[in-house]
Amino acid sequence: EHLGQENRHYLRLDTVFPVQFRLVALDGRGFLSAWLQGFTNNLSKGGICLSVNNLPPEALQLLQERKVKLALEIDLPITRKPIVALAIPVWISGVPDAAHKYYIGLHYEEIDAAQSNKLMRYALGKKLLVPAALGIIVLLGLGLVVNSLISIKLIEGNRALVRRLVNVIQESALAKQKIRDVSKEKESLQRKIQELTARIQAVEDEKARLGGKTTLELGEQSRKINELSTLIQQLSQEKNNLKEELAALQLEESVAFEELVRIDKKRTALAKANLEKMYQWLQRHQDPHTGLVMSFEGDSHISGWAFIYDQSLVMQAYTYFSDFERCRKMLDFFNHKAKKKNDLFFNTYYVNDGEPAEYIVHSGPNIWLGIAIVQYTYKTKDNRYINLAEDIAQGVINLQKQDAEGGVRGGPEIEWYSTEHNLDAYAFFNMLHRLTGKQQYIEARDKVLEWLVKHAYHKMDIPIQRGKGDATIATDTYAWSIAALGPRRLEELGMNPDRIMEFAENNCAVEVSYTRPEGQVIKIKGFDFAPERHAGRGGIVSSEWTAQMVVAFKIMADFYFKKGEDARGQLYQSKAEDYLASLANMLISSPSPSGQGEGCLPYATQESIDTGHGWFTPRGKTTGSVAGTTYAIFAYYNYNPLELKD
Repeated sequence: EHLGQENRHYLRLDTVFPVQFRLVALDGRGFLSAWLQGFTNNLSKGGICLSVNNLPPEALQLLQERKVKLALEIDLPITRKPIVALAIPVWISGVPDAAHKYYIGLHYEEIDAAQSNKLMRYALGKKLLVPAALGIIVLLGLGLVVNSLISIKLIEGNRALVRRLVNVIQESALAKQKIRDVSKEKESLQRKIQELTARIQAVEDEKARLGGKTTLELGEQSRKINELSTLIQQLSQEKNNLKEELAALQLEESVAFEELVRIDKKRTALAKANLEKMYQWLQRHQDPHTGLVMSFEGDSHISGWAFIYDQSLVMQAYTYFSDFERCRKMLDFFNHKAKKKNDLFFNTYYVNDGEPAEYIVHSGPNIWLGIAIVQYTYKTKDNRYINLAEDIAQGVINLQKQDAEGGVRGGPEIEWYSTEHNLDAYAFFNMLHRLTGKQQYIEARDKVLEWLVKHAYHKMDIPIQRGKGDATIATDTYAWSIAALGPRRLEELGMNPDRIMEFAENNCAVEVSYTRPEGQVIKIKGFDFAPERHAGRGGIVSSEWTAQMVVAFKIMADFYFKKGEDARGQLYQSKAEDYLASLANMLISSPSPSGQGEGCLPYATQESIDTGHGWFTPRGKTTGSVAGTTYAIFAYYNYNPLELKD
């Protein structure tokens, strides 16, 4: 479909370069689309022909019906920066038998002459060097085949690593169940032996009493004594038989324990190897331009979205593993490029160009971004981003000043109050004070704490409310109360941290059947977003919120170990290990080529399910979640993001 007269004044050179383009208003004052991807079909001195797959309908309509220009970024292999040009569409044509694919003929309106000459020289050089290039292509092709084979082997190896861990966890679970069964049978036998021992003693006592009686005739006395002696022999034989059974069970138990030790050694090694692959998955998905990491790999409806809460978690993972360059790349985006509203960041941005993906501002995600900056600054002593953290803090304090009770609203344009956001704020202000020594952060922290005591911790039947006037149970508020305030501070407030953990486990822990991507059905024990009985959808396990509870269990274990109460500490440690082991059953292989089959965690055991808190789980049975994956890494390494640790 022609938009104007096509005039070919220059030689066409068939060569292909990647091109990013955006539709621009005719007056040049505004962009009418996000960045789109195309490739050169051919080019000339005066213009270019683009081949575009999956052209969005709205972009097609703008090209067909409106006068628009195209801002081009042509990626030439020999230049570090793309060649920038502004072009006018001359014609557009659909490609037969290829839906949504179009050729677009463009005439340059603006392009640097030197850059245009460089583009033509490179294209002409490619055309003149075709014979030599063919030989190189053959060699490169062979290299590509070899690399592909290596990549395929690597992908299969990573997937096999995931399968081996899941299988060994199942072996470990069976071994533990075997030990429990044997132990239960042992206890039963021991009770029976004790009962027989008591009965034998009673019969022997009766025999002794009978031997001392003189009122019975001698024959009758002798007969009864013989009967009792026979009974004693029978009971003693029965007792010996039970002892033999018990000895066999003890041997069986010993063998089972040895097998469990062997399996758990294997499981520990595989878990560590998979954790390393999970971290590599986070590395591989960092965009080279913006530094952002896509939050969900596999859900096309939110493809390319980077939620800033997830970015905070990834930055903290990079910091924990001293991957500071990757962390700085993300921080530079927020420090210099990310758009804001009311001095706070939007909830989510597009990974590829950093534009906001939705124009909503919430307090909590911003606070988490500030927490990541503080954690980075504390570990590296690099103060270049501390002003950004304090800017976020000031935006949150401005919200706090609007509330007479010192609480932090959900956002600048939001009226509800979230316990979760205020727990975040408490931790953030506390950490900032420790880093900067500024009194204003202690004052802000204490006001938040007063709000929490008044609105979150004031009901005895529900230890923690989801928000102001909101008695809904949210699992993360229980985990983060332990992580943000700590058991000792909670006790000082009159709260019982054991009761908090007990309530969360009694009301939000579930065991569900999870169908793995390859079809294997296994049991997963973990934590739901809310009580199963309130949801009306059956139980689901959240990988992220289960990992949060594991962190909380480990905090409680450390708390009691330091107090010298080893039994209680071991109880919490065992719970942490059990839930973490069960969570590993959810591990899936990355479905994308860039992921190379490395392990990651889905957001939940079911896709597209109501969490009970205003959002649904992502679509796709193999959709990897950055939040779930990263928090599982935190749980494994006992890292509490809401606390500064040396």
